[in-house]
Amino acid sequence: MILYKTDAEVELMKQSARLVSKTLTEVAKILKPGITTMQLDALCYQFIRDHNAIPSFLNYRGYPYTICASVNDVVVHGFPNNSAIKESDIVTIDMGVILNGWHGDHAYTFLIGEANDDVLQLLRVTKESLYKGIEKAIAGNRVGDIAFAIQEHTERKHHYGVVRELVGHGLGRNLHEDPQVPNFGKRGNGPRLKENAVVAIEPMINMGTKDVYTDDDGWTVRTRDGKPSVHFEHDVCVKRNKALILSDYSIIEAAEKNNTNLNTSYTLKAAKLA
Repeated sequence: MILYKTDAEVELMKQSARLVSKTLTEVAKILKPGITTMQLDALCYQFIRDHNAIPSFLNYRGYPYTICASVNDVVVHGFPNNSAIKESDIVTIDMGVILNGWHGDHAYTFLIGEANDDVLQLLRVTKESLYKGIEKAIAGNRVGDIAFAIQEHTERKHHYGVVRELVGHGLGRNLHEDPQVPNFGKRGNGPRLKENAVVAIEPMINMGTKDVYTDDDGWTVRTRDGKPSVHFEHDVCVKRNKALILSDYSIIEAAEKNNTNLNTSYTLKAAKLA
């Protein structure tokens, strides 16, 4: 059952989402070769607690960290560790907070330094597909319309692998609510969306095959072929004519642009869709 929010509740959820965005901005400021994802985890934990919030992911179903740090061929749920981030690494940071009883939850993928054109295109197309999905998050549409838009842009147009095992989801007082929001599907299928449904739309797109596997830790999901994966995620409120994006990539992108260790050349086309 989809739990629709009041306008006041949506505003509270916006505050939660914006705190996630602010935390990701802190990551964007310091991310560089040599830093570890465990250091990023400690930074995010302290920043969230300093803002009177609780990390959503920490101890959720036994998950032991504040953030998911997924590098290169890790699709999602990567454990932070003490390995140094390297030049050309693709680093996705996914996190959530509970603020005033409401969850925010989104992800951003960073590129460290130089990379080949294939990687730049994967980042650009995945980010574009997120906004194409958001364009369909309007009252009267169905979940399948969002899913189709993402799959059409990534898989059918660019021949990337769209992960099937992991999907977006509703969001509210619980980290995961109805409806599930896949990144693949048919137009006109799935639950019909009404105003003030809040969903996390999150394309997880692989350069190669769609197939994935889970490490022995029970969490870390990797591409089956070892090729890189990219993950972007926004918190979105369904509205009548145009979806309301609750999270804020603009502050992340500004910090990213000011950090000379990060490659932002792929963002130009995606920025036009924001």
